[in-house]
Amino acid sequence: MPRRKKAADPVSRGLTAPETAGGERPADLRAVEGTVEAAGGAVLAAFRDPLGGRWQLLAALPVDRVSPTSFQRDLSEPHVARLARALDALDRFLDPIIVVPAPDGSFWTPNGHHRLSALRRLGARSVVALVIPEPEIAYKILALNTEKAHNLREKALEVVRMARDLAAMEPRREIDYAVEFEEPALLTLGACYEKNGRFAGGAYHPVLKRIDTFSARPLPEALVERERRAARVLELDEAVAAAMKALFEKGFQSPYLRPFVLARINPLRFQKGPPPEFDAVLDRMAASAAKFRPDSVKPEQIARAGGAAEE
Repeated sequence: MPRRKKAADPVSRGLTAPETAGGERPADLRAVEGTVEAAGGAVLAAFRDPLGGRWQLLAALPVDRVSPTSFQRDLSEPHVARLARALDALDRFLDPIIVVPAPDGSFWTPNGHHRLSALRRLGARSVVALVIPEPEIAYKILALNTEKAHNLREKALEVVRMARDLAAMEPRREIDYAVEFEEPALLTLGACYEKNGRFAGGAYHPVLKRIDTFSARPLPEALVERERRAARVLELDEAVAAAMKALFEKGFQSPYLRPFVLARINPLRFQKGPPPEFDAVLDRMAASAAKFRPDSVKPEQIARAGGAAEE
């Protein structure tokens, strides 16, 4: 059992309130101030983060000089509409977005696409932003989203899009981005969702979390392997869907048919210790799915199954 992390002593970490405003601004921060002004923005304040002591800016930026990163979650129109109504009624924007400098002199937001879109819908000219000098912070997107939690589909798509973006920039190994990607199964699931937006990833996530690992290959090569693994998972899902259809034809109707079938064919259910390799597990699951017999299933077994329903 992992040890519980000891709680920090009260008021023992970071800067005091006066220290956040003190000290000489570093050269990279002054360069970012120039970028803000060149983009038609205005620096409102420069300060040090109270937790880690790193310098950052509070700035007002023209909305047309800010765009979302290419790899974040898809825009939810209902969420944008709700935000726009709330901002319009309040007549205030009180939740600054996070931005980093882009190579062309504009700014990218890895955490603020919906708020930025709501402001644009209201016709706003500018947006208040926390400007982080280090562009690599844009790839900490999963950690930055501390309020509205991603669902599995959103998170997996963000991770695989992030991987494709990074692969085009530098040939580091997939495992070197373990912090950014959070877990290897998200890369495989993301590739599945790219091929099938209605894929029921939640049903496969528990298995993939046990058998998927980060690769030591360069990221472009690792992405080819992710495509292959995704194809195998989608092929397994076709066999599972055939078993579900057989159950349905026998009169079984439940939102838990897929997790029930997966539980029946999962070779890891009672296995202790390290699981077999990815392909070995999927081979066994596919063979079990092909031999699945709905005649042996009782209604109460499905009722007890529960699990992750269809997404």
